[in-house]
Amino acid sequence: MPHSTYLPEKMGSAEVSPTGAFEAGSYQEFTLTYTAGYFGIDDTGSIKVVHRFASDMGRPQFTDPTAPNYTTVEASNGAVLHVEYDMKRNIRPWDKTLYIKVVRGFLREGDQIIVRFGDRREGSPGIRIQTFCEATFEFRVIVDAIATYNYVELPKQPEIAIIPGPPVRWKAIMPTGRVAGAPFRLSMKGEDGWGNPSDQCDHTFQLRANMAVEGLPDAVSFKKGEFSAVIDGLSVAETGDLIIELVGDDGEVACRSNPLRVSAAAELLPYWGDLHGQSEETIGTNSARDFYNFGRDKAFLDVCVHQGNDFQITTAFWEWLNELSAEFNEDGRFTVFPGWEWSGNTGLGGDRNVLHMHEGRQIHRSSHALVDDLSDVDTDSNSAADLFEDLKGEDCTVFAHIGGRYADIKMAHDDRIERSVEVHSAWGTFEWLIHDAFEQGYRVGILSNSDGHKGRPGASHPGATKFGSYGGLSCMLAPEHSRAGIMEALRKRHHYGTTGCRMVLNTRAIFDNPAERFAEDPNLGETTSEMVAEAMMGDILKSGDGEVTFRVDAHASSPIERIDIRNGLETVEVFRPYAEADLGRRIRVLWEGSEYRGRGRETIWDGHAELDGNGFERLAPINRYNLDKRFEQTGPGRLEWTALTTGGFGGFDAWLEDPQAGTLKIDTDLVTEEIAIADIGYDEMIFANGGIDRRIRIFRLPDENPHTTATIERRMTLKDDGDNALYVRITQEDGHFIWSSPIYIFR
Repeated sequence: MPHSTYLPEKMGSAEVSPTGAFEAGSYQEFTLTYTAGYFGIDDTGSIKVVHRFASDMGRPQFTDPTAPNYTTVEASNGAVLHVEYDMKRNIRPWDKTLYIKVVRGFLREGDQIIVRFGDRREGSPGIRIQTFCEATFEFRVIVDAIATYNYVELPKQPEIAIIPGPPVRWKAIMPTGRVAGAPFRLSMKGEDGWGNPSDQCDHTFQLRANMAVEGLPDAVSFKKGEFSAVIDGLSVAETGDLIIELVGDDGEVACRSNPLRVSAAAELLPYWGDLHGQSEETIGTNSARDFYNFGRDKAFLDVCVHQGNDFQITTAFWEWLNELSAEFNEDGRFTVFPGWEWSGNTGLGGDRNVLHMHEGRQIHRSSHALVDDLSDVDTDSNSAADLFEDLKGEDCTVFAHIGGRYADIKMAHDDRIERSVEVHSAWGTFEWLIHDAFEQGYRVGILSNSDGHKGRPGASHPGATKFGSYGGLSCMLAPEHSRAGIMEALRKRHHYGTTGCRMVLNTRAIFDNPAERFAEDPNLGETTSEMVAEAMMGDILKSGDGEVTFRVDAHASSPIERIDIRNGLETVEVFRPYAEADLGRRIRVLWEGSEYRGRGRETIWDGHAELDGNGFERLAPINRYNLDKRFEQTGPGRLEWTALTTGGFGGFDAWLEDPQAGTLKIDTDLVTEEIAIADIGYDEMIFANGGIDRRIRIFRLPDENPHTTATIERRMTLKDDGDNALYVRITQEDGHFIWSSPIYIFR
């Protein structure tokens, strides 16, 4: 218990009205009434009404009674109260705090403090409640009755339920690779405006496929009360790339599935996972059991791993996580590893994620900061270097993570077990981490996961908090769907990461003369090897060739905007699937980057765009997941927005009334530019302003881009010194990134 346990039954009571279930992200009014207990509240005593760190409920404000989130506080006996709201004024995970201090007077038993969240009496629409679902959303009240600033939690806390709204978009998910004739499933769901799977679906869609699918019905019906519709036992006899569409009664396509590549044979198959997320037992939302149920049944993952902050994981919870991983792990259906996030301070190495092959292993916490039982404190690994030393001989793998704390892999790294870096999560996009690895000569793969705190692993919408990015996914190319198969893929770096989409990606190095492929990184000592003519992402090879053919084969889930072909820190080529002659009246404006590597990385891009001598025919936002953020056309040639980035990018597409006329003015606090429309073309204009890639990019696109596939081959010159790390970053038009793990070739 982080707070005092002194006589909670004498500290009063609290209730909230109304109670019941409320739609996620809706505006509501709640009255929380605290009634003082036996001790009352002394002069300068206080109460706190606290919510979880993960909650993105609207921030209470006290000055504008007509605006959203207006909140009032009063004492029934007329005592004068001082009221503040602070995002971090209590012990995590209950950080977000409405602080109410009695500054003149006091409360006796039976006196009340009345808090009206979203007070509508003077015109406020209410308070915007949390955008994600939670069966037990608490208005947790803690009391400092004796004015010692030593708080006691009330024995019973008021709560409501937050439920999904009606569907506004549809998702159809298949595996991205199967052998001809092998069974697979089609999983479908509707999501509300904030990305919650909806159980209010009452729709029928026709199913349309571009290939003959054995077992596929003509239509699918969603039933109210159910969160998904799943069709098992499908198969395809021929080879090719399958797409299935959901078509409404009006003939419009409601959604297209991700591509499924059907091959004649395959040694490795793709399995999709979110290897990193948390539940309410640490800093997330909903229980660890709910976490795994969501990943398996609502996000349709193949692999899922709970990764709680270690300094909040009690021994009892660690044992429970081990029981859950053993229970949920099922070969061929759902792979779960017991794991934890080593959450050391930045100066001691920053965050790492540990995945164990087996249950029952020792957790080596970075500290016992929020674990009161110190009986096993001698097992702590206070620094990342200590962690790697303590994990020697363990059957596990580690990847570096950027969260509140960022992994400093230059300070500490162990090639034996830290096989990958996570370049994207709900915290943002961090390509500088793979750059750090290249600079140090490390051979690591690239992962993307969510570190989601909102109870939605594998479908981690950011909601309305500073988590500005959709959570990522990792695709493991494994010999079998089991712990052993997935662990092999992770150790061999046979995987790629995305910012949340599912696509087919294959990268190969094809050699003029046989190259030596190592079973393990030869930097670690003696290993076996074999001579090969080609290699896949993650492989480590020695070649005598001066050049190699690098082949990229991609089938994206959205039109491809560009493919960056890279050798380590160098971008060798930017490939676009369309030609300059294909450009039309569509221009793309992107803002991107972050302030720095630490917690305060958010870059604010609030601003507007104006056209002079032209007009907007149509506008479409990119990566606008937070519906609270403004995106509004206020005139024929004016657009206003509020936006932020945390390493990734956002922006908009504009289809112009005239493809060449007039000027475009962009006005933000960081970048202000005026550009002739006729000058916006195939090559991007870049307007930089410090930070980490903090800039605006502007370029022109075809009016419609049909290119969802690309197969390209390039001759790559191999440098003589060090590794040639050949990989790609693909950018989809819908705003998603995809990174292949590098192929490492040295001469």
